[in-house]
Amino acid sequence: MSDIQSSESKTTQECLLKMMEFFHSFCVENNLRYYMVGGTMLGAVRHHGFIPWDDDIDIGMPRKDFERLKELSDKFQSDRYAFETVRSEDPTYCFAYSKLYDTSTTLIENTRIKLVRGLYIDIFPIDGVGDDLKKAASFYKKLHRKELLLKLRNSPDKADRSKIKNIIIKLVRILPKAIADEKKLSRKIDQICQTHDFDSSSYSGNLVGAWGWREIMPTEFFGTPKLYTFEGISLYGVERYDDFLKQIYGNWQELPSKDKQVSHHDYYIDLSTPYSKYKETNG
Repeated sequence: MSDIQSSESKTTQECLLKMMEFFHSFCVENNLRYYMVGGTMLGAVRHHGFIPWDDDIDIGMPRKDFERLKELSDKFQSDRYAFETVRSEDPTYCFAYSKLYDTSTTLIENTRIKLVRGLYIDIFPIDGVGDDLKKAASFYKKLHRKELLLKLRNSPDKADRSKIKNIIIKLVRILPKAIADEKKLSRKIDQICQTHDFDSSSYSGNLVGAWGWREIMPTEFFGTPKLYTFEGISLYGVERYDDFLKQIYGNWQELPSKDKQVSHHDYYIDLSTPYSKYKETNG
């Protein structure tokens, strides 16, 4: 990682941390449960903050709390932050989870359907999958097919990707909207995820997360939200962090090789321009 990249990453992390302080306070005030998940949970335990080369925050919320957050989101007392969910009417928002944005910034991910928003925190619902792992696997397999279709529909061509994968993506993209409408797909995925209750299921997980089946685990791994020190502030994470992290990463205490200590995000970012102004300027 170059010095310039390190400086940019640090500034991005500072903005994200301010967003997280705001989100944490809102959840505490409204009695909403949340957990740091994914690389954010890993960073909290292994680095007591951000993974040094990382530049995002992932949050999971039990479905009941996730839905209540959506109901309360219009009460955010802040001019700086905005909240968007699967209910968004914007045709460019095609996710089965939510995002909290810093409206004073601009971020555009390299996807086919361009979403012009601000620097964000991903907020995922944590859903139950029942008490039987075999049945859960069958349930998840059907759900994953829809997720894969949505992902392929929104993937851009990439020079560093194999020709076969680019061809598959192009074929999926030409499917008519009647079969594979991105907006309808994201809402259908969200609907399917709500099949099982989190609190009464033996197994649960982030069903729309990046790690797929590895994110399905005993609900007790999440447990009662527990405070961890993250960059000098206290944030909530899972109760049984070792079991949780082993489930997703295996030997989570071992650092990856130097060549893998890089951010995997592919986006344009401007931390000084509000995305509303960027839209006005760029159409």
